[in-house]
Amino acid sequence: MENCTVPNVAIVHAITKVQEGGNLTFLCQVTGEPMPVVRWRTNKLLSRYTVQRFWGSTLKLELQLWNMSSEDNLHNLTCEAENRAGPGEEKVTLDIEFPAKIIFLHNAEQQHHWCVPFKVDGNPEPTIRWLFNGSDLTEGLYAYTQFIPDSDDGSVKHGCLFLNKPTHLNNGLYTIIVENRLGMDQATATGKFMDNPFDPFDPEGIIPVPTNKSNEDVTENLESRVFGVSVAVGLAVLACTFLLIMVLIINKCGQQSKFGIHRSSVLGTEDDLAVSLRFMNFGASPPSSDDSGMSSFVENPQYFCGIFKDKDMCVQHIKRQDIVLKWELGEGAFGKVYLAECANLSPDSDKMLVAIKTLKDANESTRQDFQREAELLTVLQHQNIVRFYGVCTDGEPLAMVFEYMRHGDLNRFLRAHGPDAHILEEVKMPPLGQLTLPQMLHIAAQIASGMVYLASLHFVHRDLATRNCLVGDMGESLMVKIGDFGMSRDIYSTDYYRVGGRTMLPIRWMPPESIMYRKFTTESDIWSFGVVLWEIFTYGKQPWYQLSNSEAIECITQGRELERPHTCPKEVHGLMQGCWQREPQQRLVIKDIHSRLLALVKSPPIYLDILG
Repeated sequence: MENCTVPNVAIVHAITKVQEGGNLTFLCQVTGEPMPVVRWRTNKLLSRYTVQRFWGSTLKLELQLWNMSSEDNLHNLTCEAENRAGPGEEKVTLDIEFPAKIIFLHNAEQQHHWCVPFKVDGNPEPTIRWLFNGSDLTEGLYAYTQFIPDSDDGSVKHGCLFLNKPTHLNNGLYTIIVENRLGMDQATATGKFMDNPFDPFDPEGIIPVPTNKSNEDVTENLESRVFGVSVAVGLAVLACTFLLIMVLIINKCGQQSKFGIHRSSVLGTEDDLAVSLRFMNFGASPPSSDDSGMSSFVENPQYFCGIFKDKDMCVQHIKRQDIVLKWELGEGAFGKVYLAECANLSPDSDKMLVAIKTLKDANESTRQDFQREAELLTVLQHQNIVRFYGVCTDGEPLAMVFEYMRHGDLNRFLRAHGPDAHILEEVKMPPLGQLTLPQMLHIAAQIASGMVYLASLHFVHRDLATRNCLVGDMGESLMVKIGDFGMSRDIYSTDYYRVGGRTMLPIRWMPPESIMYRKFTTESDIWSFGVVLWEIFTYGKQPWYQLSNSEAIECITQGRELERPHTCPKEVHGLMQGCWQREPQQRLVIKDIHSRLLALVKSPPIYLDILG
């Protein structure tokens, strides 16, 4: 347009940074033809202000701010001008400094991890540190601060102190301290994550966190050391004398065991005796007195010992102070299972990860089950049986210590690495890709190896299923072992059929003679192994998943078989059918199954006969 120019807007200022409560002045200078309409955009300002207009060749609009509020921090001030030629504007950003402050701090909440949520503010940006029960909290893998982006809140910072699977050792007070050069603020929240599983009134139940000893701890006074050795030697002599007398009495009269339970006869010597394993599952229905019997024990501070089928057997006793719980892995009818660190288990390492299985509400009957299991598990030494390290009987609860298998139970592992993992909850697990045929054969061969070992001892498992196998790592390959922590009846309740009041039977894995006559033998375990093969090659599907329990019982007792999985080679399907012969004596022998699986592992089928 002739004789028209777009407004030119410039903001003149000395400073834009000021402390809270201070004053600032900004001058907006505008030129243009015809004379523009000018205004400061102040509708969002919380600080007090006045606007003054000056006329001349250049239009000036002065904005004076005083007693400035930190709520206007990082606020954009805009001077706008407009005439017939168009609009123009200029912006300036306020930078109001104020002491660090905490807007809120909440108690710990259960989210993906446990979270202690907070909201803080401050300019300059404050530093954050934490105290736990009054002492500095060192952040790391299990406790760390993370901020949550929020672009609408200016300098305000939202965040969480994340706690990764805390235990009772993490219960307490969490204090956040925020600080900048203008000031500091602090607040305290409570974290209550888990009850102490050990008796709080038992001094032995207090589990200290291991710390490295200082040089002062190592250097002792020579005289006190000599005195200590003298006392120890004297006590040892007295103990040896006492033990010698006790052994003589025991040989003559028998003995009460470590758990206050009298142990009687030695296990029967018949080669065909089938002992019900009830593997790692005390708290369920106990084995009958006919299943097993143990000799008397000889007391020892580190072991309690007996004889099992002519084998020396000593159950290691693990001190409560050597155990540090990490977090809860699960819970069953018997008690809880925890991941823990345990010291002095292996000469190769100071500490190692273990699984701790506790026994709640111990009475004489459950203590007897506990003792029987400890005796049986000590005998079982095989690379495909979950390793049992020993027991902790210092106070309550009684606890068993097992090796930790980090991938959990095989059923969940199969589902997490099958074609349907993306529609299942298990997709949250670290993706290792879909299992291949060689991997599935390797898994099956390892379970067969463990069953060969159990059969050689005339053990009958009675509940062989992928939910009762555990998965770990051995180098770059998977290690699969038989054994569960008694949680499967709770986690996989739909896999069991309740009979009467308490008895729960895994009928979908049982042969006809076990369903109809409650007959459990090595041959019934063979049938179950065939079902385990079917589970592996269906990536963890439930046998007869399309049928109710009563319909599944009808199919099994009438002689129907599970359909061949689509990913199953005909050689493996032939093994399944060999396990599912109606007559127990016609079923394959576990040694032959193992040998055939090893051959398939070495030379997997070149193609899958999907339609055959």
